[in-house]
Amino acid sequence: MTDPTTTDTDRALGFTIPDRHARGRIVRLGPVLDTILAAHAYPAPIEALLAEALTLSALIGSTLKDAGGQLTLQAQTQTGIVTLLVCDYKGGELRGYVQYDADRLAAGPENPSLFALFGAGYLAITFDQATTGERYQGIVPLDGDSLSAAAEHYFLQSEQIPTLVRVGVGGRVAGGLLLQHLPEGEDGRERLHTRLDHPEWEHVAILGQTMKAEELADPAIPLETLVWRLFNEEEEVRLHGDTGLVRGCRCSPDYIAQVLAKFPPEEQQAMADESGTIFVDCAFCARKFPVIPASRDDAEIVT
Repeated sequence: MTDPTTTDTDRALGFTIPDRHARGRIVRLGPVLDTILAAHAYPAPIEALLAEALTLSALIGSTLKDAGGQLTLQAQTQTGIVTLLVCDYKGGELRGYVQYDADRLAAGPENPSLFALFGAGYLAITFDQATTGERYQGIVPLDGDSLSAAAEHYFLQSEQIPTLVRVGVGGRVAGGLLLQHLPEGEDGRERLHTRLDHPEWEHVAILGQTMKAEELADPAIPLETLVWRLFNEEEEVRLHGDTGLVRGCRCSPDYIAQVLAKFPPEEQQAMADESGTIFVDCAFCARKFPVIPASRDDAEIVT
C-alpha cells in the first residue's frame, strides 16, 4: 500500500532486465506539466495532447547518453485542426506548445480522435548530438490512435527496435512507460534477436501492457513501485540513476537581444510598432519581450 502523503513527480527512472535483453524508462510529470500548460490556457483536448507529447519527450529524451543532446518531437499537418505541435527535451528540461484552429476545434466533437485533430499528419523525432554535432531524424505518419502509437512505429521503422509505449494522463499529471528489446551480445552483432515474435520480447511486452494509465498518472505511487509491480518475478531488474525534470524554456532577454542584433537597424525599425517597440513572442512560454530597436549594432530589452 502506498503512502497517500507521498508524491513522486517530475523525474525519469531507467531500468534494465538483463535476462530478457530489455531496457525501460518510466516517467511522471506533475508541477512541470502544470506550469507548461498553465502558460497557454489550452482547451481540454489540446492540453491532453500536449501532456502526452511532453511525456513522450521525457521518455525518449531521457535515454540520451549525450548530456548536452536534444530530443525534438514535432507533429504537423497542413489540413488538420492542429497545425503544429512541438516539444523538446534537453538535459532534463522540457518545453512545448501547440498551434491549432480554435474555431474548428470548438465545432468538432468533445473528445476528438488523433485523426480528427491532425488528419493526414506526421510525427518527426529528431536527435541532436551535442558532442559530435550529428543529427538523426525519423518521420512516421500519424495513422494510429495516439502519439504513443506513432512513437512505437518510429522505433520499429527507423531504429528496428521493438518498442512498447504507454502514457496515462490524469488532469495535469501524466506518466509514461517505455520498454525496448535490445540486441543480444557484443556491439555490432547482427540484430537476430530484435524481432517482434521473439519469446523474450513477447514476455516483456505482455507484462508492460498490463500497466494501467491511472497507475502511471498517480503521483502517490513511486516509480520504483511501478517497476516492481511489472517485473517482480524476474531474476534481476537493475534500476539506474533517475533524472529530475524541469520546465526549461530557453528564451531570455539577453538571448532575444542577441537574435535581433543580427538584423540591420533598418530592419529592426521595420519590425517595431507605432510606439517604436518590437514585441517578441515566445511560443513555448507565452511571454512577450518588448525590445527597443537598435540604431547601432545591438538591441535593447525594455525593463
